[in-house]
Amino acid sequence: MSRRDIFSSYINDGYACKGDYIILGGAIFEGEAVADSHIRVPLKTLNRHGLIAGATGTGKTKTLQVLAEQLSLKGIPSLVMDVKGDLSGVAKPGEEKPFITDRHSKISLPYSTMGFPVELLTISEQNGVRLRATVSEFGPVLFSRILDLNDTQAGIISIIFKYCDDNNMGLIDLKDIKKVIQYLTGEGKSELEDEYGMISSASAGIILRKIIELEQQGAERFFGEESFDVYDLMRRDSSGHGYINIIRLNDIQDKPKLFSTFMLSLLAEVYGQMPEKGDMPKPELIIFIDEAHLIFSQASKTLLEQIETIVKLIRSKGVGVYFITQNPMDVPAPVLAQLGLKVQHALRAFTANDRKEIRLTADNFPVSEYYKTEEVLTSLGTGEALVTALNEKGIPTPLAAVMMRAPMSRMDILAEQEIDSINNSSDLVRKYSRVIDRESAYEMLERKMASLEREKNEADERMAREKERDTGRYSRTSSSRRRAPVHPVVKVLTSATFIRGVMGVLTKAMKK
Repeated sequence: MSRRDIFSSYINDGYACKGDYIILGGAIFEGEAVADSHIRVPLKTLNRHGLIAGATGTGKTKTLQVLAEQLSLKGIPSLVMDVKGDLSGVAKPGEEKPFITDRHSKISLPYSTMGFPVELLTISEQNGVRLRATVSEFGPVLFSRILDLNDTQAGIISIIFKYCDDNNMGLIDLKDIKKVIQYLTGEGKSELEDEYGMISSASAGIILRKIIELEQQGAERFFGEESFDVYDLMRRDSSGHGYINIIRLNDIQDKPKLFSTFMLSLLAEVYGQMPEKGDMPKPELIIFIDEAHLIFSQASKTLLEQIETIVKLIRSKGVGVYFITQNPMDVPAPVLAQLGLKVQHALRAFTANDRKEIRLTADNFPVSEYYKTEEVLTSLGTGEALVTALNEKGIPTPLAAVMMRAPMSRMDILAEQEIDSINNSSDLVRKYSRVIDRESAYEMLERKMASLEREKNEADERMAREKERDTGRYSRTSSSRRRAPVHPVVKVLTSATFIRGVMGVLTKAMKK
């Protein structure tokens, strides 16, 4: 048996599956694809999270597209965060070209074209299914971490949430929580201190500034109602294909705070809403986070800890999270340690630092007698990648250089008319297009402050009237005393002359 045949048996044994699976492509040995050596990933391990990494132009986006397509065919819905705006084409059939036919012939996989069920979601000004969440749904801990508050400031947020709960005030959007802070550090200061203790005006001012910073990145569009129901991400079409939910984020690339806020709130909501599933034959939902470095490079320490915690725990809810980034080192080590599937496209070694990172990347893969991992990482072609996954027992599969299969859908973006057509036929667009502005903390405190202002004005007016009456009464009394006529007898008896005369007579009488 030739070395090539031995390698083929090695791959087929390492990637054998008894249950259902998806195929990513065919193995490469000594620079050439090996027919019928398919890279199978069991559906039951896809909730163990994953990574798609590689330099610009090496095929990361197409790999993401392939994964979303294969999941959809298996009835597994996905949520794709499309930062670059080039994934909408998955809704339309692709075009079979000679290079695609040749590629699939080499890896012994049939090829056909088709479009997939798609929903286009948005948290910005773009058209699509509007995603919103309320401040209350975040809760004090998560909201504090998003704002990167210290312990003292986070304590103030907890007091604010408690005050609103106790007084049945809904915290819907950012103007609600800003109004509560303004009230509790102003007119309502004594009310707060009686029940909950004092809060620092300086700390409250810092919190307000951080909320305004969040607003400046467009977060006011995200906070509000109607809140998005995460179960709307888990739909299937009439053919049983899972929906590919694409969040169009290409207009917020320069707003990492908004991006990380949305991403973290979504993960927390999915984790909080979905029941424990345990080991399942296939996941309920797969979340793809494109350009993941936008999250990790801007996230605070506490925010990173929150992400790491959710990634560790969300697997038990039947949800897998996949990070797409240029360099695997962009993803924190505690998160990397949780990943089951790794698809590593080519890396470029232009600098000493690049070569160091390539060595670190190579160390994260299983050792293989068939590949020199560091060399392979820099010599992979477009649409080729190093792959390792978990088999059905949760054991890492052998390392394989893979010629990835081509997407079945369009490898280009949709035209505006096609996007409009999808949105016009979407039930979710109609469901979430309504903006609900029910009475919440802002309106309730506006009324309360207006009532306090009226009471103060009325009290001031009463005091002014009473003062005016008192002043008038004193003036009339004094004037009457001055104007009263004096009786002539009294006038004589009280005159100085009469008194001196009387005193003189009395004095002489006493001498005698």
